[in-house]
Amino acid sequence: MELTRRDFITSSIILAGLFLVPNRFLYAAKETGERWYPAYGKLEQEGKLAQRIEQAYSIFEQCELCPRQCGVNRQKGERGFCQAPAKPVVYSANPHFGEEISLVGKNGSGTIFFSNCNLRCVFCQNWPISHKGYGKEIEDKDLAGIMILLQDIGCHNINLVTPTHVMPNILNAVRIAFKKGLRIPLVYNTSGYERAEILKILDGIVDIYLPDMKFMDADNAEKYLGGASDYPEMAKKAIIEMNRQVGEHLVDRHGIAARGVMIRHLVMPNQVAGTKKFIQWVAGNLPKSTYVNIMHQYSVEFKAFDYPKIIRRITVEEYLEAMKWAEEYGLTNLDPKSIDIKNIYTKQ
Repeated sequence: MELTRRDFITSSIILAGLFLVPNRFLYAAKETGERWYPAYGKLEQEGKLAQRIEQAYSIFEQCELCPRQCGVNRQKGERGFCQAPAKPVVYSANPHFGEEISLVGKNGSGTIFFSNCNLRCVFCQNWPISHKGYGKEIEDKDLAGIMILLQDIGCHNINLVTPTHVMPNILNAVRIAFKKGLRIPLVYNTSGYERAEILKILDGIVDIYLPDMKFMDADNAEKYLGGASDYPEMAKKAIIEMNRQVGEHLVDRHGIAARGVMIRHLVMPNQVAGTKKFIQWVAGNLPKSTYVNIMHQYSVEFKAFDYPKIIRRITVEEYLEAMKWAEEYGLTNLDPKSIDIKNIYTKQ
């Protein structure tokens, strides 16, 4: 029997082991002492959020949300490279405890996994979601309901995973949810394959940007990211725009992220990701105190078995080399778990 939307929303939220706790959504930022309020709430109170939503939805008529710029009319059912319909498709929604420490806190990051993707990495760990599009198509109001439920069970933020192709739906859902009491930060958890021009629509809406910076070389990006040879340049421009909007990583008095950019970079075998170039770029184009998570957990997934250079996990030496570069180029705000892993590897 087919699930109703209400059944889907209820069954998608994992409640086990969590208490209903109030969210501290009006707290002081640790660094500034200022009272925090969600960026999207301020924009709504200024009467500007509805205009942004209208602007975003108009793009669906000739979709150019991402660098692919397919130009299809998604409002009429046409589908581009990402294969996404005009309505959001959600695979799951639940408190996530595997994200960065400042996102997770005690109660988890309220993670919503959107199906389909504009990048299509050959090593994708979530390929049933991103490549196959498994999930449930829902209305914007139901997406808003998911956000409220995640807040009600104590999640510290709304973590939007692979949001690029459903950005208009997200904005509409956020406005609906705000009117129903949503007051926690929005995390835009993206592959980094974004258009800076489109990101400007999100200025004053997103509180935390969590982009990947996957590859620094156009040839490798084309090979491993579904032909996206422009990925390095588009991601660089996007991250600079994100930094302009929200600045550096800020936490509240409880150590929970409230605002800022948090960049992820996955170290890959045989230096195919260009880790040294990535670190050099961050050090030269962003504050050296930018939050950077140098990740070690690459695994051989999906179609990676067909590519000889990425058919193994990284070595201890490859990860320690990456962390050494980060120190040499003066990055001062590395993810605590990255540092812990480095210390463990150093002792081996």
